[in-house]
Amino acid sequence: MLYLHGLGHFHPENIITNRFIEDLDIGSTEAWILERVGIRTRRTTLSLDYIKETKNRDPRAAREASLYTDAQTAAAAARMALNRAGLKTGDIGLVISGSSAPEHVTPAEASVVAAELGINAPCFDLNSACSTFGLQMQMLLNMRPETLPAYILVVTPENVTHAVDYSDRRFAPLFGDGTSAAVLSASIPSTRVFIEGLFNTNPLGWDKVCVPRTGHVEMDGNAVQGFAIRQTTASLRELQNKYTVTENLLKFVGHQANLGMLKTVCERCTIAEENHWFNVDEFGNTGGAGAPCVLSQHWDEFQGGLHIALVVVGGGLSWVQLMLRLE
Repeated sequence: MLYLHGLGHFHPENIITNRFIEDLDIGSTEAWILERVGIRTRRTTLSLDYIKETKNRDPRAAREASLYTDAQTAAAAARMALNRAGLKTGDIGLVISGSSAPEHVTPAEASVVAAELGINAPCFDLNSACSTFGLQMQMLLNMRPETLPAYILVVTPENVTHAVDYSDRRFAPLFGDGTSAAVLSASIPSTRVFIEGLFNTNPLGWDKVCVPRTGHVEMDGNAVQGFAIRQTTASLRELQNKYTVTENLLKFVGHQANLGMLKTVCERCTIAEENHWFNVDEFGNTGGAGAPCVLSQHWDEFQGGLHIALVVVGGGLSWVQLMLRLE
């Protein structure tokens, strides 16, 4: 088991509305975007003027146009998680980071995040694109508690808009920036416990979603959409069959990529609207930070007896299923 002590999230203040994208004159209208992906707004660390003027044609310039570094967004989410856990930075004995489009290739971005927070502890990166948070949980679940420090900080800084080509109508409406953070322990109990974890990949589909180094996001939308619906449905059904939970005590959080995809999964798995937690309509696809940010936004609704099924798919092609039990 893996005990969750605190969750945090951060979304930058710059808002990309559907009208903003329509005004880029790339063939996308507000109505078309909403019908296609169910996203109304998304956040970005980039200057809106920079997007208007350049459409981010050269993503190498995005770093200079950004309001925040990855380490700064991760630190903001981490401070919220630490506060909720009632802990200080000095209590953290390990920092793990993961991102779909990290700002640094070397060193591990976890080191940059730890330095931003003033944490002096071992650091490493662990990522699998949009399924990163689940992979991080699964790896910690598989480790012997006695080999881990008392408290671990896991962050997923996803400033994906840095890799978006805003002249490409296929991808401009999809992505937003967000960062999640979690404080965990394998040895110190809490009332929030990850009791199930599974991670897997189909590497033959690795090329269906790619972010080249210093390049733009590329994706085979139809293939990825089909995979997301099929695998999310299968994984959620597996969790439903394994855990007998009263309907209103089971919540579902999926990959925050497309509201239509999520609703299709809910229909197939008979998940009622009130038991489906999501934020993709407000924040877009924030990669690996999407699902844990949803969890963090519902932190005050956590109550004993709830089971939360997280099923996330991503590049690789990868998928993860987690069950969080609230005691």
